[in-house]
Amino acid sequence: MGFGKEGRCSVVFDKRDARILVVDDDKEFADLLVEHLLSLGYWARAAYTGREGIDRFNKGAFQLVITDLKMPDVDGMDLLEVVKGWDKQAVVMVITGYGTIESAVDAIKKGAYDYINKPVKMEELEVIIDRALDRYALSKQLGLFRGLMWGLIISIPFWLIVGIVVAVLWK
Repeated sequence: MGFGKEGRCSVVFDKRDARILVVDDDKEFADLLVEHLLSLGYWARAAYTGREGIDRFNKGAFQLVITDLKMPDVDGMDLLEVVKGWDKQAVVMVITGYGTIESAVDAIKKGAYDYINKPVKMEELEVIIDRALDRYALSKQLGLFRGLMWGLIISIPFWLIVGIVVAVLWK
């Protein structure tokens, strides 16, 4: 936690520190996307199957997952559900060459941040990733402020009781 230019309290999260996992059975596309993310200054890794993606997510601390929808072993919807089950704050984007309105609605209902059809324009993807990481940062801030709120709610009655006890004993 730090203080911004305006003196307000803020959670320090540099988007360039984000860990991004790309899961796609198209090895060439996954490697191209990882290379592009690395060139932008992000830390990114690829997984070439849904199962490998689940294993890597389980072992790493990823803030953003970009997954293909159709994969032979574990599809992107199942991966989305597993990731969101383990870490509700993780941001998941689904990319597919086989997009339908029904699958897009299903992905969003299951917690996907965005649903993108291939072919992907890298410039557009950069903007979406930037916004996704903003959402992650806001989610972290919200969690911090919720924790502070509960700390205050719990501590205020405690100090009131201590004050009453001290006042009674002081007499």
